[in-house]
Amino acid sequence: MSVLTRDEAQTRAGLLDVHRYTIELDLTTGNETFDSRTLIRFSARADGDTFVEVRPAELRSATLDGQPLDPEALDGNRLPLKNLTAGEHELRVHAHMRYSRTGEGMHRFTDPTDGETYVYTQLFMEDVQRVFAAFDQPDLKAVFELSVKAPQGWTVLANGITEHTGDGLWKAAATPLISTYLVAVAAGPWHSVRTEHRGLPFGLHCRRSLAPYLDTDADELLDITRACFDRYHEKFDEPYPFDSYDQAFVPEFNAGAMENPGLVTFRDEFVYRSAVTDTERQTRAMVIAHEMAHMWFGDLVTLKWWDDIWLNESFAEYMGYQTLTEATRFTDTWTDFGVNRKTWGYDADQRPTTHPVAPEAVDDTASALLNFDGISYAKGASALRQLVAWLGDKDFLAGINTHFARHRFANATLADFIDSLAGATERDVHAWADAWLRTTGVDTLTPRIAPGENGTCALTVDRTGSRPHRIAVGLYDRDLGDDGGHLVLRERLHLDLPRTGAQPIGKRPALLLLNDGDLSYAKVRFDPESFETIRKDLSGLPEPLTRAVVWNALRDAVRDGELAPAAYLETARTHLPLETDLAIVQGVLAFASTYITDRYITPEERPTALATLSELCRDLIRRTEDGDNPGLRLIAVRHRIDVTAHPDTIAAWLTDGTVPGGPELDPELRWRVLGRLAVLGATDEAAIAAELERDPSATGLEGAARCRAALPDPEAKARAWQEMFASDHLSNYLFTATAQGFWQPEQADLVRAYVPRYYTDAVDVADRRGPAIAEAAGRWAFPAHAVDPETLRLGEECLRDAAPIPALRRKLADQLDDLARALRVRQGKEV
Repeated sequence: MSVLTRDEAQTRAGLLDVHRYTIELDLTTGNETFDSRTLIRFSARADGDTFVEVRPAELRSATLDGQPLDPEALDGNRLPLKNLTAGEHELRVHAHMRYSRTGEGMHRFTDPTDGETYVYTQLFMEDVQRVFAAFDQPDLKAVFELSVKAPQGWTVLANGITEHTGDGLWKAAATPLISTYLVAVAAGPWHSVRTEHRGLPFGLHCRRSLAPYLDTDADELLDITRACFDRYHEKFDEPYPFDSYDQAFVPEFNAGAMENPGLVTFRDEFVYRSAVTDTERQTRAMVIAHEMAHMWFGDLVTLKWWDDIWLNESFAEYMGYQTLTEATRFTDTWTDFGVNRKTWGYDADQRPTTHPVAPEAVDDTASALLNFDGISYAKGASALRQLVAWLGDKDFLAGINTHFARHRFANATLADFIDSLAGATERDVHAWADAWLRTTGVDTLTPRIAPGENGTCALTVDRTGSRPHRIAVGLYDRDLGDDGGHLVLRERLHLDLPRTGAQPIGKRPALLLLNDGDLSYAKVRFDPESFETIRKDLSGLPEPLTRAVVWNALRDAVRDGELAPAAYLETARTHLPLETDLAIVQGVLAFASTYITDRYITPEERPTALATLSELCRDLIRRTEDGDNPGLRLIAVRHRIDVTAHPDTIAAWLTDGTVPGGPELDPELRWRVLGRLAVLGATDEAAIAAELERDPSATGLEGAARCRAALPDPEAKARAWQEMFASDHLSNYLFTATAQGFWQPEQADLVRAYVPRYYTDAVDVADRRGPAIAEAAGRWAFPAHAVDPETLRLGEECLRDAAPIPALRRKLADQLDDLARALRVRQGKEV
């Protein structure tokens, strides 16, 4: 398949105006393929040649202005259109298209619970070609008219309001001008909850087997949707630009969600069938707010080319968190962003694969796909948060509304957006954009406190990096009351960096915290006295966002080789049992278990580290025995399962169906326990099969695949490897589940021979199955536990000699950089 280059897109956009697509899909033609007929009305500005993209199972016919085109002329995914003359044209393409099992194109899923089948589209970047013929680039917007023939009993959803006209035929209202990658269809026997808001139809949809769970949360989901919708209308002058707002929770979805106008698709894990924490509910609400922001950022005004991904994702990320804070009960979202999302950006920005938030040029679609990462989302949102702090909310929103007015239903670039902002302020927004959006890397801010006269001090901030920062500096004193251990905010100073001269700060504080409030994007360090205060009194800081900044600083210090992993664990052991914010507890435990115990310490040190985390979780479980904080208890129980080194306690939980004092083991917890028992060799195939009979759902199938791959048995490992890399029948989710179970630090000797095999087999499966499986193979199937120079050497050799496809190459490069960092941390070297 040929990827589209920036130059080709610019040439085609200069030649064509695309007016309207009329698309007919027939989903009744079998389980493997569906029928696709497309009529494209377009005009050419001059005589010339071009091409249309289509990736059929079989190209049945194509005509241009009534004249047949040779189907044999199809070259990969490109059908040439030769000798176009200036003026109006009609292109008709009839093809059989293949259903997907990898979440790309038209994904088909049969629910093992009840045998019902569902299909939905994910046409992002260049997968529209898997569903219908198109001039597939974001700046050739058009009107789309869609009709779908579906089996009896199905409902068809699309970007516009759909109507069943009889005999299984559904017709969707014509869209406004949108880009090809935003067209959406979801068809099946959906369970739906419908309402209206401000004169528009709103709907929630899921597969029938999840109906009770959706119904339980429908009021919450619709309340959040309405609150965000209303808040965006207060912020934006431009009203919601489409005729309806449906949210479909679909199976085996690769992303968190997709911003198709009028029909947002979400991974259906957001329809909770097991207990979740309030922070997880907040995350779901943030995704709802994020995708709704895209109706303006991305759908109404769309990037011209993929180098401006940040115009979509950074804005939706920032607006999602900020609007949720303003409009819903989730008023502390930036803490979760800081401790669980921003770290994604920090990590990505310190790897060799980093890139600017707004790169100067992205050469082709394959390169663009790699930029949907922690930089385009988390770093970009952090940069926008810093911009608002520097610019002010009023001027920021004024610039946004100018941007919408200038480019509604059209395309825009970074330069267009900066010009819109510049018209709303006297500040030099162009210089800000160059410093923040065109550069890479993370600045580091380090305080120097010098004594002054009469017991006072002065602060100087050393900065590695070149960006300007507007930050708050928190000065904290110890509370001298009876309780002790508490820190009291004396003052927050607001500084613009770089700053000439020292800043007087009065008497020396017990803790000086740079970037208090987390308004900028930078690593921060502590002076020695402040670090000692943190070790003793971190849990005594009064605000969760402040504690999140501190925990991130400690995390960065571990990753940079400046703080021993054992010291981080001891700090967590001391202060996490007193923590009240669920996002912080989850974030700290996740880093401790995923990175410290599994990568940053040696195998000999691991049992002690696991014991420390297990004791910490036991403390949290004891603390929540009164039932006042079920979310905290759930987090503690989950992590207690994950870090247990001895099976007896959790095996008893599984037998009894409950943790003493609660919670009862729901399906998620039962599979979690069984997975850990599998790793420890304390269960077998018969127990896994019995649990699958108890929970024969799609999630149950994934749980069983994960458990079977985790069994410490040579035959089980061989079967799992065969399933992943030699057979192509696993769906994207079952591939991921198998990969998650396969590598376990406790089984390093058992799977040692598979480490060199990984590099050749991952390249082969990525070549055969494409970007979605390539990403999964690079993310989940990589032997991250194998922290040794030989694993690194083999990976570097693979990147040099094996030429993996771009999606796998990027994941491998990131994994190998993380592996090299882990080696340095183990050796006690600063990074």
